[in-house]
Amino acid sequence: MRDSWDSLPVLAQDLIIAGALLLPLLVIGGILLRGFRPLPLVRALMWRFRWANLLFVLLIAVSTGMGIGLIAQERGLRTGTAQAAEKFDLVVTAPGSELTMMLAAVFLQPSAVPLLDGAAYDRIANHPQVQIAAPIAFGDSHDGAPVVGTIAEFVTYLTDGQIEGRIFARSGEAVVGAAIDLRIGDRFTPAHGRGSGADAEAHEGVGIEVVGRMARSGSPWDRAILIPVETVWEVHGLANGHRFEEGDRIGPPFTPELFPGTPAVIVHAGELWANYALRSEFTVGGETMAFFPGTVLADLYRVMGDVRQAMSVMSIVTQVLVAASVLLGLFILTRLFQRQLAMLRALGAPRRFVMAVVWGYGVTLLVAGTMLGLAFGYAAALVLSRIVTHRTDVLVTATITWAEVNLALGFLSAMSVLSLVPALVVLTRPVVENLRQ
Repeated sequence: MRDSWDSLPVLAQDLIIAGALLLPLLVIGGILLRGFRPLPLVRALMWRFRWANLLFVLLIAVSTGMGIGLIAQERGLRTGTAQAAEKFDLVVTAPGSELTMMLAAVFLQPSAVPLLDGAAYDRIANHPQVQIAAPIAFGDSHDGAPVVGTIAEFVTYLTDGQIEGRIFARSGEAVVGAAIDLRIGDRFTPAHGRGSGADAEAHEGVGIEVVGRMARSGSPWDRAILIPVETVWEVHGLANGHRFEEGDRIGPPFTPELFPGTPAVIVHAGELWANYALRSEFTVGGETMAFFPGTVLADLYRVMGDVRQAMSVMSIVTQVLVAASVLLGLFILTRLFQRQLAMLRALGAPRRFVMAVVWGYGVTLLVAGTMLGLAFGYAAALVLSRIVTHRTDVLVTATITWAEVNLALGFLSAMSVLSLVPALVVLTRPVVENLRQ
């Protein structure tokens, strides 16, 4: 049985689950409505108490939409961060916190981290399995955007060669991210530091020319300005990694004695399997630490998974509270039109017909609220995605999937069963007493 289920397409599984969730509603509806046409009376009740009905529909929609929006957002954030770190196979840094170093080297979050010396970089760059060993130097900024020093090969690898203009070819040139408000040919002076503490006059007289623009990648590097790592060292009064007789050459190889240091080295191996060997080889106690950003993200996702479960529990609790509110509301609303229901019973309407009217009325409110809740959840996910993307520079695209749809259908089905309670209570009230009210 399990094998047969696993062999089905994912869409077929989702449709079967959705059908199973809706089955109680369909069965109850089929039993109560068989042979009757209560829709005109339900429509009249909906119009007669339209403002009260609208409030209950909005209550259901908001509660459903909040849960759906938060769950969809968590999944979108997980996907966005994974895509942002896709190009970073292996990161080598000084020993410390892998999470801190990943946030600094991959997501460009400002952080004070120790440096790797020239000997460590030389050992990494000259390894036969290493195809690219890109030193990363950061600490400066322009208009709030990080200025990152690296090598031209890494820029080509990061962008897959999709660059408007050209790669920097000498010190003092820059390639900007897609979200940077600088054009090719513009010149700027970097500020020392980032944020409110940046010193705009620290590098006065330094001019950097924009020669290229990267294609949009949906990562924090869209908000980065990439320059030769030699430029970063030079503007801070350090050696540039090359001997004087080499002139203005940029890029590797670097002279270990003249290598000022780098917070991290982004490593790309020629073969996928080689990354695992390189991680073991470059993890030297007290000297260097190598890690996979994907592994660190997986640990972070595990924590986010716990948050997701917490949000799911919160969503369920909210749904339970809303269910109780809806039931209470249905009891109140049935009291509003109990005289009309009593008249139906006095005229000889079958008890099942009266139940069908009350149940149909409640289910109509639930269906309208659930459908509107899906729309609210989609809108909430879009708004939250834009906010998170703006705050983190990680492209987050949250969409409503069958998981959220089935969550809403489960709520609808459970409430349709509970809606029988107000319908049954109506039949227990004395007809004569209700007619007198």
